[in-house]
Amino acid sequence: MTVEPEECAVPAGRARRGKADWLTGAGITAVLGVYYRPEGPAGEPEAVEFVLADGQSVLLTCTSERTLRVTPGAWPRLPDWCLPASRWQHAPPVQLPPVPYGGVWTVVGTQELRDADGEVLQAVIRCEEGDFVVVAGDTMAIRFAPGPPPNAP
Repeated sequence: MTVEPEECAVPAGRARRGKADWLTGAGITAVLGVYYRPEGPAGEPEAVEFVLADGQSVLLTCTSERTLRVTPGAWPRLPDWCLPASRWQHAPPVQLPPVPYGGVWTVVGTQELRDADGEVLQAVIRCEEGDFVVVAGDTMAIRFAPGPPPNAP
């Protein structure tokens, strides 16, 4: 899967074109927060990066309007705005589960909650094992909502 800038970048003041399910079928090998090092991973991340099995990544950041911006990531490098780089770090958010057996979460769909202007407020990345919910605010909030057990009726 190739993550092209036109598929996931949010142009300033405009809603992203296309369907919200552009990540469907991807394998996520890691979910990392981008943290300002003096605050450390105990705080909320300034961005969330989903590392994909094909080596690419997807970066979700919040804008000054408290909306989400979805762009291609630069994994394993930090985003360009992390200056000076020595004060920033990637780290797994503490409240997320470890990668499932097999080393990958498989994306089965995505959903976006948008405001009246079409800006993304929340993204839900649905995986076989549960949902990653990413919400914009002053900083990013991410949580994992486990799905039903595999053999549940």
